[in-house]
Amino acid sequence: MPKMKTRRAAAKRFSKTGTGKIKRNHAFMNHMLEHKPKKAKRKLRKSTTMAKGDVKRTKQLIAYK
Repeated sequence: MPKMKTRRAAAKRFSKTGTGKIKRNHAFMNHMLEHKPKKAKRKLRKSTTMAKGDVKRTKQLIAYK
């Protein structure tokens, strides 16, 4: 069976942490930022870990080892 190719778009969006979790950025940080509170924008800037249900599929996309 051939190797799975990495989905380049997914590889640019997600990264792996040292403990093996998948890191992602928050949504809702692109436009209409003047209508969002400062506190919300500050929280959305940080990255977070991916939900458990999406991890398996995402690992396949980024050719996770």
